[in-house]
Amino acid sequence: MKVKSTSAKIGDLFFVLICVIVGIICLVPMLNLLAKSLSSTEYLVRNEIYLLPKGFNLDAYATVLKDPKYIRAFFWTVFLTVVCTVFSLTMTVLCAYPLIFDKLKGRGVINIFITITMFFNAGTIPNYLLMQKLGLLDSPLVLIVPSCLSVYNMIIMRSFFYGIPDSLRESAEIDGATFFQILVKIYVPLSKPVMATLALFYAVGRWNGYSDALLYMKKTEFYPLQLLLYNILNNINSVEVATQEGFSTPGLSASLKAAIVMFSTVPILCIYPWLQKYFIHGVTLGAVKE
Repeated sequence: MKVKSTSAKIGDLFFVLICVIVGIICLVPMLNLLAKSLSSTEYLVRNEIYLLPKGFNLDAYATVLKDPKYIRAFFWTVFLTVVCTVFSLTMTVLCAYPLIFDKLKGRGVINIFITITMFFNAGTIPNYLLMQKLGLLDSPLVLIVPSCLSVYNMIIMRSFFYGIPDSLRESAEIDGATFFQILVKIYVPLSKPVMATLALFYAVGRWNGYSDALLYMKKTEFYPLQLLLYNILNNINSVEVATQEGFSTPGLSASLKAAIVMFSTVPILCIYPWLQKYFIHGVTLGAVKE
């Protein structure tokens, strides 16, 4: 067994230390928010809450859960995230798969046009006019269709497909498998790690997204959770405004802000443990070969 040199051990210790520091930087704000959401108002007013709650109570969470507007937005965003993730993964696979075939006519030109979209964007006003012409304004589809495909994710998927031996595809073709049968029975089953990784990317992006709804959506019943929280956090600055937003308990503004942020963050964090085993494997394998 090879023994690590002193310099290698120091290097490992240095990287571990960096990871610990980054972990603490990410964890401390979450602990602070959690403590604020579970603390009494009197301690929040005096700014005595740091990492541990004082005057433990669940009033803020009870207030949020009683608000039908928030609950509706929460379940709508869950549904929207699931639909967008499935649809985006399907579009990513269907876009990446044909581009691995050398016999595809114009493959180079297609790749160039697709790549250009990563660096150039028409801008907010042209995009708005396009959505208007397509009749997507104030429609739930405006939250799904425009962002259904990420070129970056498609390139990762295409690179992963490149890594699958051509012999598997050729043997399937000899046995009479069709274009789509090869995709469904060979490429998709072998691509579970990268698909799980891209599913995480798409899900997090949709869950945290609000700018598209802010620009294209006026119907409040279709507001995703993040846009609702954006409006609430901007408006809960006094008891009067809090009452207008549906939160009528006096003095809960700071605690409500923390509770709302925790509610919007924790659900998506719960997905990471389920996909963690695929995450590094999928990203590295999908990015090695181009």
